[in-house]
Amino acid sequence: MPDLRLIGPLLRSTPAGLKRALGHSRALPNDLLKEASRRLGITALLVAVLWTAATIADHLAIRMQTHGDPRWLQLGSDEVFAAVGVSASLALYFFTRRTDRNPAFVLDLGLVYLVVIAFTIGLMIHWHAVPSNWVVSPVISWVGVAVLIFAAIIPSTPAKTLVVGLIAVSMNPLSMLIAKARGTWDFGSPANALLMHYPDYLIVGVSVVIANVVRRLGQQVAQAREMGSYQLGDLIGSGGMGEVYRATHRMLARPAAIKLIRPEMVAEGGGEAAQLAVKRFRREAEAAASLRSPHTVELYDFGVTEDGTMYFVMELLDGMTLDALVSRAGPLPAGRVIHILRQVCESLAEAHASGLIHRDIKPANIHVGRQGLTHDFVKVLDFGLVKSTADRGVEEHIAAAAPSVVTGAGLTPGTPAYMAPEAALGEPVDARADVYAVGCVAYYLLTGRLVFEAETGVKMMLKHTMEAPVPPSKRAGVVVPEALERLVLACLAKEPDDRPASALAVSRSLAAIDGASWDEEQAAEWWRASASYQPPVPPVG
Repeated sequence: MPDLRLIGPLLRSTPAGLKRALGHSRALPNDLLKEASRRLGITALLVAVLWTAATIADHLAIRMQTHGDPRWLQLGSDEVFAAVGVSASLALYFFTRRTDRNPAFVLDLGLVYLVVIAFTIGLMIHWHAVPSNWVVSPVISWVGVAVLIFAAIIPSTPAKTLVVGLIAVSMNPLSMLIAKARGTWDFGSPANALLMHYPDYLIVGVSVVIANVVRRLGQQVAQAREMGSYQLGDLIGSGGMGEVYRATHRMLARPAAIKLIRPEMVAEGGGEAAQLAVKRFRREAEAAASLRSPHTVELYDFGVTEDGTMYFVMELLDGMTLDALVSRAGPLPAGRVIHILRQVCESLAEAHASGLIHRDIKPANIHVGRQGLTHDFVKVLDFGLVKSTADRGVEEHIAAAAPSVVTGAGLTPGTPAYMAPEAALGEPVDARADVYAVGCVAYYLLTGRLVFEAETGVKMMLKHTMEAPVPPSKRAGVVVPEALERLVLACLAKEPDDRPASALAVSRSLAAIDGASWDEEQAAEWWRASASYQPPVPPVG
């Protein structure tokens, strides 16, 4: 594992050509393009609403001016053009609502939409007969305004913005030429069409500047997402501590998930507390990286950015977490529960043997899915925030310097619904706290319900310290092998000494339970019948 390092700007020795390639040819992140396509859809919907409202308002104004003359209900060319504009706008809106659309294609389609709307506006403005004494004078039209708006909401290259902008504003002179051909407006020389609308052409120049600014901002985001040897992609998860991004190794093209931990969520106020937090981060990341169980999520790398943001680079998994599994499938059969828990215990047994306590075992931190040709393969997540039993002095030093380092978001000793009584009471914990959490997870998998339910986390922790759990078979009315129920209740004992001594002991007890089985054929069949796999998901705790 490499030393902790700062990931900063490109070095001065970086070839100028590479800097230009990274700075000017970098593709925009896909999530930014998706957000822009969403804005485009909303803009199209707004255009449809405003166009409809304006048309209705015009008719109401005619009615008021004519004192109810039936002509206010007559439809003409303006209504036809409005119908075309509204139809095109609604079509684009509904097209952007589909999440499977390629956002780059959607944005290109938005530029085509801009030209269509510009032509419709131009025809509407110049369709009607104009008095012969009308003087041609320069104006800024709605087409120019639309070009500016689209430059701000659609990330595009300056060249593409220039070409599309020139085409769009040319729809006004083109409409004037159509009016001249129809005999509704004799404005003299065709050059007068350009004279009247030259301010729109000047606006195109402004739109190119805006488009360049918008694109450069997006490229800066892409560059900021480059961490070490990894290029960050889409945002695929977020929480109290920070965000999780899909990432790819530049040289190996290996997919990964990068979890960013914001510095303010680790140590408020900075100073000594922040330095101690980074030391703890390094110590625990190195310990987690030393774990080799196939059922522990693999940690590829870790580091600290220049602004103090800590990050983990982990494998990207294919499947879902146990809470998502129960939400989809409901309570699981006993054989499948045993199969899953044995893998969880294998991961924990190695960690405990290395002096590490997970402290936050819960369904959201246990992933199940496909690994190679094996189904229902378990990975225990978030081993980057474990606690080492071999260095309690450092832990106490950190807590004394800044309690938020220990109790801040994401670094709490556990989750109330799965927290051992001794942890809830603030007492020292050991590996048997993880055993208690395994019992809570088993209870949830068998029943689809928490061991204890309460309105607040504090009340829930009190129940864990004081109330006896209802046996799973009685709680949900499900069939649970007697030996499995005894084991689950033993894991949920209030006193650590009354629980199984280790995760390894729990695994052996699970293996000895008869009458409940779950094999690869059953697992593969379940996944085939479950509407295929979920997209690869990050290890999010």
